Amino acid sequence: MITHRKAKDRGHADFGWLDSHHSFSFGQYYDPEFMGFGALRVINDDRVAGGGGFDTHGHKDMEIVSYVLDGALAHRDSLGSGSVIRPGDVQLMSAGTGIRHSEFNASKTDPVHFLQIWIIPERQGLKPGYAEQHFPEADRLGRFRLIASPDGRAGSLKIHQDAAIHAALLEAGADLAQPLDARRRYWLQVAKGALDVNGEAVMEGDGLAIVKEESLSLAAKSKSEILLFDLQ
Repeated sequence: MITHRKAKDRGHADFGWLDSHHSFSFGQYYDPEFMGFGALRVINDDRVAGGGGFDTHGHKDMEIVSYVLDGALAHRDSLGSGSVIRPGDVQLMSAGTGIRHSEFNASKTDPVHFLQIWIIPERQGLKPGYAEQHFPEADRLGRFRLIASPDGRAGSLKIHQDAAIHAALLEAGADLAQPLDARRRYWLQVAKGALDVNGEAVMEGDGLAIVKEESLSLAAKSKSEILLFDLQ
């Protein structure tokens, strides 16, 4: 069964410096039918104007993944970590018992577009941690590349949950077949582009909740970037 979460139906917040769309309930946006999907709690599609950003604030007991689509995102945290991530870079912050951080557009003029993803950890009270990894475009082109997993296999980031995240890039006209485990649930997020998934037309910002399915058949109508979440 596949449930289509259309981009136009997401929550929306516009603060001038930040234009954000929420796939699930977040902040002032509340939808009891979309409180998350398994351990996947937040997918925020964020665009931050040049010079804008999130001042230092705290998180606790959450696995937070930042996936940059365009531009550059600067990060600083209370662990002493600091870097600038760009397309192809994936950042994972395990908030655990508590961490404070800031996120800013690294450019004073150009916007940055990224997905902020929150996953509920397997247990509370974990030691806070930070990691990042670059996944070249060639590794994601025409196939799903594992970018986060419970055991950090295949060079992926280690996440504290029985969940995995895969990323793929498809050129216009490309097809991709992906086997699934029908005992698990999946969420597919279209970060860019437009494609057909098992005959369902989806576009940028759309999400698909997938349960009891054995495979996905993807056909890209335009150059597309997608994330696939494998969940309990």
